[in-house]
Amino acid sequence: MLVNKIQLLVVSSCKQNLALKGTAVQSTTYYSCGAAKAIDGIRYAPGTAHTYCSITSYELSPWWRLDLLDYYYIYKVTITNRADCCLEQTTGVEIRIGNSLENNGNNNPRCAVVTSPVPAGSTVSFSCGGMEGRYVNMYTPNIRMHLTLCEVNALLSNALL
Repeated sequence: MLVNKIQLLVVSSCKQNLALKGTAVQSTTYYSCGAAKAIDGIRYAPGTAHTYCSITSYELSPWWRLDLLDYYYIYKVTITNRADCCLEQTTGVEIRIGNSLENNGNNNPRCAVVTSPVPAGSTVSFSCGGMEGRYVNMYTPNIRMHLTLCEVNALLSNALL
């Protein structure tokens, strides 16, 4: 029955950003820069990131997690960086997708790693090949930093169409 449910969801929402329907949490919050700011649909972040982006406190191994509220096959994840400064705040991020909340979801299988700075205000895409999961995590293991995400999109796989 799970496959039938997923097939119906893919047909009805293959062009939609699943993140807009989910909920988000993060390891810590810098001032009022909560996790939900990365799934509010505002891709461009004019001005300072504090208004439009989620930011964790400066900490070791920060993480951010999107709960899609159901299981999906994710074929692409996009990340939009802040436009004002601090481009390194997405470098080293591991994108993880899966169904487990072990270690806050950070032990789920890895889709990709952000290996270089994302240009200011830019959006980058990572192919996840139809990985199955309810949770999409951004995790920087063993790095002390602020994790900043201005927008995160999770797009469904076309494999079931």
